[in-house]
Amino acid sequence: MDSTATKTQSKDRVKLPFTFDTAKMLEEFETLKLGEFEYYNVMPLRAPAHEVDRSLPFPPPALDYADGSWTDWMNTEHLEASPYLKSVIDTFAEHTKVTLVRVLRLAPDSVVREHTDPTLGLEIERSVIRLTIPILNNDKVEFFLNGTTVSMLPGECWYLRLTDPHRVVNAGTEERINLTIDMIPNDWIRKIITDSELA
Repeated sequence: MDSTATKTQSKDRVKLPFTFDTAKMLEEFETLKLGEFEYYNVMPLRAPAHEVDRSLPFPPPALDYADGSWTDWMNTEHLEASPYLKSVIDTFAEHTKVTLVRVLRLAPDSVVREHTDPTLGLEIERSVIRLTIPILNNDKVEFFLNGTTVSMLPGECWYLRLTDPHRVVNAGTEERINLTIDMIPNDWIRKIITDSELA
C-alpha cells in the first residue's frame, strides 16, 4: 500500500470512467458457463497461484491476509481462454496489483442477504478494494448499499465501499452476472476514484 494512503472517508459508491463491451464479455462468459446452478455461483478467473497450479506449494502462514500479499496470484484457464475479459482485467493490472477476480452469478428470484465485507474499503489499511462491472442485468435487479440502491448498468465500472452494509435482490426472470476485480489500491486508482467522486 502506498505511503500516501489516506483514511479520509470516501463516498460509498463511485462510478469510474471506464466502459467495457458487454456483448464481448457475455459471449466469452457463455463459452465458460458450467451449466445450471442454484441461487449463487462463483467462477474464479484469477486466484491464489497454488489453487490454479496444484504443483505449487501452499504459501506460509501470514499475519494478515487482507491485502492479498500473502500469496502469488495467477490467471485461471478460464481467463486465459477469454481474451476480452483478460484485456478488461489488464486495464487495471497494468497499473496496480490485481488479486482475486471472479464472475458472480445470482439466479432469478434470489437474494444475497445484507452483509459487510470488513476488508473491502479504501479507508482500510493494508487491504484490497473491489471494482464491480455488471455483465448481465435486468430492471428487477437491485443492489442496496447503506439502504439505498446503486443503479449500475452493464459495462460500467464501479467502486463500492463494501465495508458498509449491502445486499442484492434479483426479482427478474434471468440471472444477474457481475465481474469483480480485487486490487491493492495505489496512487493511480486512488486518484481515479477521487477524481470521479468530484466529477
